[in-house]
Amino acid sequence: MIFESMENEKQLALAIDSGGSVADGSISHAANEIVLSKEGFKLFPQPVLGDNLDPLNWSFVQKHTILAIVMSIYFMFTYITTTTVPSFPALEEKYSASLEQINWTVAIPALGLSVGPLLWASTAGIIGRRPILIFGTVMALAATIGAALAPNYSSYMAARFFQGLGVSPASNVGLAVINDIFFEHERGQKVGLWVLAIDLGLYFGPLIGGVINLAGHIWIQWLSAILFGAILIAELLFLPETLYPRHLMLSKVYRGDVSQQGVEEISVRDSTGEPENILKTKRLPFINVTPLPGVQHPKPYDTMTQFIKTFKFTVVPISIMTYCFGWYWWVLSVVTLVPIAYEQYPPQIQGLLYLGLIVGTLVSEVLYSGSLSDWIVIKLAKRNNHQKTPEMRIWLTYPAVFLTAVGLVVWGISIDRGYHWMVGQVALAIFGAGVQMGNTAICSYVVDAYPLQSMAMMTFYAVMLNLSAFLDPFFIVSWVENIGFTWTFIGHAIITVVVCIPVMAVLHRFGRTLCEKSGSPTWVNPEYDVHTPSSI
Repeated sequence: MIFESMENEKQLALAIDSGGSVADGSISHAANEIVLSKEGFKLFPQPVLGDNLDPLNWSFVQKHTILAIVMSIYFMFTYITTTTVPSFPALEEKYSASLEQINWTVAIPALGLSVGPLLWASTAGIIGRRPILIFGTVMALAATIGAALAPNYSSYMAARFFQGLGVSPASNVGLAVINDIFFEHERGQKVGLWVLAIDLGLYFGPLIGGVINLAGHIWIQWLSAILFGAILIAELLFLPETLYPRHLMLSKVYRGDVSQQGVEEISVRDSTGEPENILKTKRLPFINVTPLPGVQHPKPYDTMTQFIKTFKFTVVPISIMTYCFGWYWWVLSVVTLVPIAYEQYPPQIQGLLYLGLIVGTLVSEVLYSGSLSDWIVIKLAKRNNHQKTPEMRIWLTYPAVFLTAVGLVVWGISIDRGYHWMVGQVALAIFGAGVQMGNTAICSYVVDAYPLQSMAMMTFYAVMLNLSAFLDPFFIVSWVENIGFTWTFIGHAIITVVVCIPVMAVLHRFGRTLCEKSGSPTWVNPEYDVHTPSSI
């Protein structure tokens, strides 16, 4: 890690409170100390003790308020995609379109969700996370109103695309916020909650849409607009900037440059050589549109170049693309086919048939995903001389693949053979649990493998995840029409097991070697770099 090479470091274990904040924040303890967790692991990132503007030092309540806001945006990330599914018959009639064409209205916002992370990440590294999340929410709100009022199919599709584009910062920028405010040893649980939001949005969308459809399909969009409006208010009032010049601040602290001034008032030298105070996090303007001081500002095209360069770091494309194209996109198969599988029921009842997915996802996250992942890593690390490795995250993928496959097979058979709907609900619960466990494990793995490049890793993840979601609706209907539900979903299960288990086993055994052979990335997140040498 970036701080391990610093000289004259003296280890000092300080108590960490329940929110992950440093309990003793006195400035006298700031210089030349390494802060450890209760388990004896070196904290990453290292907090700047005594600086109340450092997001790592914020209170439990504030951190989790921010987490709730980020999760609510990520919930809408998939909610907007699937909430219209129960209104497909009404949309077919309104726009004189076929079922296949209306099915594409699920794919188009996924395209926006796939393109967006490539556009927003660099800007978020220049002017900060907060303004990008706010601007994206405003765009999504405007596009949702446009979708509600769209007079024809073309304008409706355009509005759906911009819905996805607007909410897309929730993926990479949203995870960057989580990394800003929580320590590495908390990552499994927090990433698990973040992943829980996207999965619940996917499943709650059609459930809520089915009920709202009773008032008319247009109200599905108006409800989404209301939700975006509420999120926008929460962002404006309770979401401070979290991008913090950590490398600069720690270098000042370790060099002892804070003896005459508090760390909250550290200054840098401007182009004329005069000292200039750094405005950080809560002291920035209400809506900041200027480059943040003290961090390296990426070029506008850096996100695209980093996305391409990420293919070099083999464990990232292997793990993410295997998950997205061998595992995750079956979620869209299930979600879009529920109305066809249970066509004998009205839309509001069809919406309730997503409850199995919701229950399975919740149970998985509470009992078996993020917190369990963190526990496994800590236990294994203690046996490994307190050395944590990213590959420890992969253990959860094996039972997750098994659960996913079983759920797919049982659900497909239950539809073709006309079993009681409860059999399908149990199958969907098992399937949802497997997907949630796998998603959490893969996200945590790639971020642990390249923690200083977490923004680029999550951009790659978001693009691939939503590209798979974009492609699935184009072929799944014809697949079922040709061979039926049973063999379609047996096929899904076979692909998941045959592809994912061997790939995960290879990463588990050789992941560290692959990382070493790939070398180190030539870039880091903005918070771990500084703007100019004169800054320090």
